[in-house]
Amino acid sequence: MGNRLQDKVAFISGGGSGIGAATALRFAEEGAEVFICGRREEPLAAVVEAIRAHGGKAGYVVADVSDEAAFSGAIREAARRGGRLDILVNNAMAYSWGSIADTDTEAWRSNFSTTVDGTFWGTRTALQIFSAQGSGGAIVNLASICGLFGTAWMAGYSAAKAAVINFTRATASEGAAAGIRANVVIPGVVETPATAGMLSDDKTRAGTEKLIPMRRVGTPEELANAILFLASDEASYITGACLSVDGGRAADLITALE
Repeated sequence: MGNRLQDKVAFISGGGSGIGAATALRFAEEGAEVFICGRREEPLAAVVEAIRAHGGKAGYVVADVSDEAAFSGAIREAARRGGRLDILVNNAMAYSWGSIADTDTEAWRSNFSTTVDGTFWGTRTALQIFSAQGSGGAIVNLASICGLFGTAWMAGYSAAKAAVINFTRATASEGAAAGIRANVVIPGVVETPATAGMLSDDKTRAGTEKLIPMRRVGTPEELANAILFLASDEASYITGACLSVDGGRAADLITALE
């Protein structure tokens, strides 16, 4: 175990699987007391058990990030149990799939209730806690390569993730004088439960990897390391930044057109 987050208290939404779970484990390895939330208790409990089995400190709160009162209450409960809050990672997301012409209003809005509203509610709550503590803090929001480029059949998700990027910049601007940093990590294709369908067979996987300059998809652990850096004091002079962790996908026009 390291000490890059020693004595810090962190809260991670969507912490039961994928990037959120990997981040919780990585934070705990570096000395943080970690609290995670999600809608299902079983995966949350499994992550917390894994952290504790390795000598780390962790807890969970069952909460739906698209429920304002429940999500804000979960963060406040974590701060109460941990004695403070130093780091917030807004990782939870939701998406719908389909053409714009066939997307109804309910499906459109479903992309925003967790991804955008949840990020706003979580950030607002963290800022209030940081202010009450008289301390700074670090917020890391998860966007997506879909928030950088228009993505067919995922217009709502693309719009929501683009909103997260600019919301984070506004947060960074507001919080900087108080020592509060806000940054964005932008994943490309990462092997998680959410991407299992698009990586389900060799042909589909090969087609996906062909679009990535590094010719492979990312791992949750690789994203967790980027989030750890931005959450740590090593990034003390970084705020409002967007860090792409995508194997070069957003950098290479030619590969993207092959």
